Amino acid sequence: MADSELTFEAKMQQLEEIVRQLEQGNTPLEAAMDQFKKGITLTNELQQTLSQAEETMTKMIDQNGNETNFEAP
Repeated sequence: MADSELTFEAKMQQLEEIVRQLEQGNTPLEAAMDQFKKGITLTNELQQTLSQAEETMTKMIDQNGNETNFEAP
């Protein structure tokens, strides 16, 4: 399964594992750099997913079936 097909939770788990490995400090430099880059990519993908979810959650459907932005009173 490609990374782009992974669920939010699976990506989060991968990121947590990368952080754990990097915090241990016993990863060779080249591997650590690769993991760091993958971590940055995962972070960006997770942030994008969260932003899209927030955008979706702030929309409502009006009586005519049109999407409108939710505005708190």
